[in-house]
Amino acid sequence: MAKNSLQYVCSSCGAKAPQMIGRCPVCGEWGTYEEDLSTSFAPKKGGVTLRRGSAAMRLQDVEAKEEMRIDMRCGELNRVLGGGLVPGSLVLLGGEPGIGKSTLALQALLQMGNQKTLYASGEESAKQLKLRAERLAGDASNLYILAETSLERILESVSEIQPALVVVDSIQTIGTEAIDASVGSLSQVKECAARILQYAKEKNVPFIIVGHINKEGSLAGPKVLEHIVDTVLQFEGDQHYVYRILRAQKNRFGSTSELGIFEMQQDGLREVINPSELLLSNNREGLSGVAIAAAVEGVRPLLIEVQALVASAAYGTPQRSSTGFDSRRLNMLLAVLEKRVGFKLLQKDVFVNIAGGIRVNDPSIDLAVLSAVLSSNMDLTLEEQTCITGEVGLSGEIRPVNRIDQRIKEAEKLGFKQIIVPSGQKYDTRGLKIKVLEVSRVTDAFKILLKK
Repeated sequence: MAKNSLQYVCSSCGAKAPQMIGRCPVCGEWGTYEEDLSTSFAPKKGGVTLRRGSAAMRLQDVEAKEEMRIDMRCGELNRVLGGGLVPGSLVLLGGEPGIGKSTLALQALLQMGNQKTLYASGEESAKQLKLRAERLAGDASNLYILAETSLERILESVSEIQPALVVVDSIQTIGTEAIDASVGSLSQVKECAARILQYAKEKNVPFIIVGHINKEGSLAGPKVLEHIVDTVLQFEGDQHYVYRILRAQKNRFGSTSELGIFEMQQDGLREVINPSELLLSNNREGLSGVAIAAAVEGVRPLLIEVQALVASAAYGTPQRSSTGFDSRRLNMLLAVLEKRVGFKLLQKDVFVNIAGGIRVNDPSIDLAVLSAVLSSNMDLTLEEQTCITGEVGLSGEIRPVNRIDQRIKEAEKLGFKQIIVPSGQKYDTRGLKIKVLEVSRVTDAFKILLKK
């Protein structure tokens, strides 16, 4: 009988090593290496078995029809899932501690009051779940709760109750008897996720499993966990702000370009139907360092307030700090501002903030960021009732952006009189009263914005 060689695996990223290492050379985490039990012994009876008996067939012979989706009774959640939850799918919900993952999952079950649902928690007791459900004030007549950490008992309860949706909170607290390892270890997380996926596909029962994230902001546990599940949802936001964003990082049944916006309130999460009105302040007149960007997150247009502060460096080394915006991209834009426009910021601190506590990944806010920085540096207010969109290249040119028509219509809907867009783009302004100003370089936009 061949003897398997002992290996050690990083519980954060899944990197393997022949010996114990203090710090992972791949992800940089400390103390995450543990023994890979899957190579040291064979799993006990009860582990996941491979599906057999399927034969190859021509693609044209395969019968496929659109799956009926489960209505989650939440427009934002349905939007991110691609129109609803697919029966038999496995969804992974991740986010920082205290961001509202458990609240979102429990609230989703309470909104499905006409169907049987099950909430299995390995972190909270039944009394804690009861108090949280009362605070959310939903229909709990068909909601079953289970405080359990054994995967076998959870699946037995699912078989007895036969719910329409199951939530497991969290996957790192669930263990199976098929693997002789501690709960939360690499082997346990992989085996539990694979068992749940197998059960979901066989019984056509959808599961939502909650996962923790690490210091880097990515989902904790092995990277293979994200490959096992059908959908990966990331719940993000700043705990000091009330707004939360739900993004789809992976979706086998829909687009990954959609996002949902929620507002955290005392009685749970509230859907934000028109986020642009909430993200813009009404008292920005006469203030320097403020620019309004016409961005698109997913397929939804958003008008976002970009704030900047440029001040003399209080210490020897100037600071470059950004909240809600990529700090590396900020450094690149400041280099463009110095090289192509001629403004020296070497001895000054630069701070950039996206109002509302949300994080924006759309590169079309580049021009708004530069405009806010320049406005703060010169202590001049930008042209009022003007919003900006455009990606900035390294040569100082303004590059085209997508969904330009949606951005223009959103700006007019919120009462803006003019919008600055990249030149050469095709758009339709028929029936619109907003003035569209085309620019090809950064300097052209500054001439318009700083005109007094």
